[in-house]
Amino acid sequence: MLSRCISVDPGTFQREHWGRSPLLSRATSLPRDFGDLLSTHAVDELLAERGVRAPFIRLAKNGSLVDRSRFLGPAGVGAEIGDQVDSAKALAQFADGASIVLQGLHRLWPPVIDFVRDLVDDLGHPVQANAYITPPGSRGFDSHHDVHDVFVLQIAGRKHWTVHRPVFTNPLESHPWTDFRAAIADRVTEEPTIDTDLLPGDALYLPRGWLHSARTADETAIHLTIGVPALTRVDVARAAVDRVASAVADLRASLPIGIDPGDHDTLEAESTKVLLAFADQIRDHAQEWGSSVADELTRTFASRTRPAAVRPLATLEAMAAADTARVRWRHGLITSVTEDNGRVTLRLPDRVIEFPAICAPAVRHLRDGHDATADGLPGLDAADGAVVIRRLLREAIVVPTTA
Repeated sequence: MLSRCISVDPGTFQREHWGRSPLLSRATSLPRDFGDLLSTHAVDELLAERGVRAPFIRLAKNGSLVDRSRFLGPAGVGAEIGDQVDSAKALAQFADGASIVLQGLHRLWPPVIDFVRDLVDDLGHPVQANAYITPPGSRGFDSHHDVHDVFVLQIAGRKHWTVHRPVFTNPLESHPWTDFRAAIADRVTEEPTIDTDLLPGDALYLPRGWLHSARTADETAIHLTIGVPALTRVDVARAAVDRVASAVADLRASLPIGIDPGDHDTLEAESTKVLLAFADQIRDHAQEWGSSVADELTRTFASRTRPAAVRPLATLEAMAAADTARVRWRHGLITSVTEDNGRVTLRLPDRVIEFPAICAPAVRHLRDGHDATADGLPGLDAADGAVVIRRLLREAIVVPTTA
């Protein structure tokens, strides 16, 4: 899916643009447009018939959020909730100049769900998707930076984008653009790096930190913002801190009693001593602790993503017909497979599952992305294959191929 968003090959994108510089890709240099992901008809369906609730929708006007009461309301009998979109209210706000933001479409809209899942595979980082529907003559927020990388995919209409160099490189969540208002105000007086209209089928990649603003002209515009809250080296450092905290009793010790929080010199001396001790531990045990830190990064990634959804009824039907059901590994499921002490172990972020070692070739066959039926699993006869498939279906590790 990455190739749909960039006009250069992935290797060039990695070397020259990822986390470094913007990339403007015109529709004529991309494989196809993005109409299969979203459209004006799809937006109407989401607003009118899909029961979208907060926080999956918000409205903004002149750079400020619109109060929820102006576009949300109760859902009526049988759905006693008070935060479902009221399509008539949303229409009134949109006609009055408010932009509609459909948030978390990677959880709501099937084409975007599939697109995001495949893009996660390509990037190796978490991905999210929001849609922005802006009326004619609308402006978004003032020039600002995001704390995650974005791919802007223009769906419909024309939108003008102005991009400037960062005032703070590689910001994290703790570095919102509002902390840099004065520096941003100065930077946007300079010549922009990009100052252009995006037309349907165009794409724009912006690394986190790059300043941008957008506005529409005389037509409604729709674009998808594909956000990439990437794993960073800070995540590695945080995982290392957790590992040190678990392994080194001295660094878990309390600071001396009687420290005056206002005595900067004493606090500085104590902090320096602790940091040096921490650095010594990292230097001495980096190789030893690398595996634990990697495990923590896996858990962090898993907490920011979700594997493909399972279909419960189809899964139960497949379990009942495990001797003939064709199954495949659940897309996006983070699992390691190891063999030890006569067992094959599947480690998932939330649990561990074991099988006899004889099942290892069958499990690895599925883990490597091959579809299979019970009589086609390597190393097992049809009866044992059905037992394995039934268990893997029950654990939501494999899914029926028809699902």
